[in-house]
Amino acid sequence: MSGRISVVSTVSMLWRQTRAQNRAFWRVPVGAFFTLGLPMIMLVLFVALFGNDTIDTTYGSVKTAQFYAPGLAVFAAASATYTNIGMNLSMRRDEGILKRVRGTPLPPWMYLAGVVLSGVWIAFVSTVVMVGLGVLAYDVNIEAAKMPAAALAFVVGTICFALLGVALAAVARSAAAAPGIANSTILPLAFVSQVFVSLGESRDVPDWLELLGNVFPLKHFALSFGEAMSPFSEAPAIEWGHLGVMVIWAAIGALVAWRMFGWDPVVGAATRRVRRSSRAAAG
Repeated sequence: MSGRISVVSTVSMLWRQTRAQNRAFWRVPVGAFFTLGLPMIMLVLFVALFGNDTIDTTYGSVKTAQFYAPGLAVFAAASATYTNIGMNLSMRRDEGILKRVRGTPLPPWMYLAGVVLSGVWIAFVSTVVMVGLGVLAYDVNIEAAKMPAAALAFVVGTICFALLGVALAAVARSAAAAPGIANSTILPLAFVSQVFVSLGESRDVPDWLELLGNVFPLKHFALSFGEAMSPFSEAPAIEWGHLGVMVIWAAIGALVAWRMFGWDPVVGAATRRVRRSSRAAAG
């Protein structure tokens, strides 16, 4: 009986922690815009610029919106987890919030689990919004028989990028460094990962560029989720190979976070932040 009560108490505490992290996210409109608003604007712009004509992709010719809706949904999900978690944890560490959390009765793993689950929830909202916009505005086709594959790709992909976000916070020396690391990694990879540009068979893609996309998990996230929305795939459309690569990267992110994540501000980070603030006030 006591074990059952303990499980219920743990789940309740985790739920409250996830809700608290979720509220903290929506209190920063800029973060919400770049996670939800920017991918929507990009979808509208891409379809407006290129039309909703057919384009060549790895799997064949599809309409522009049929390619961009799942690709940008994946980009929004990766941003909600990898980018947001990495930057927010780094900022809270510099401000001493994580150090204070470590000094409370709340288990440290519970706090990080709430951060990860909140990121996955925000990624879910952004994915539903992106796909819904594609279906309602641009006749993007989805098939119910392949939605379990899409859900599986989403769960594996978001957990992978959430753990990589914690790893990003672990290796970033300060909150100022985290955005640079996040943007310099996810944005270039988006161009070689079937998100912004279709690297179809008709394109003469350098081997090194193809290899770069194959090594990192964003392309595998985009392809596994896009396969579930491709008119050329057959149900169940589960891409086990792409899912396996993301599981490997999730393990790498978890290992880096376990070995390197710190709760105390990095020595000198707070001082540099104060100096920057002082110069900005003086200017």
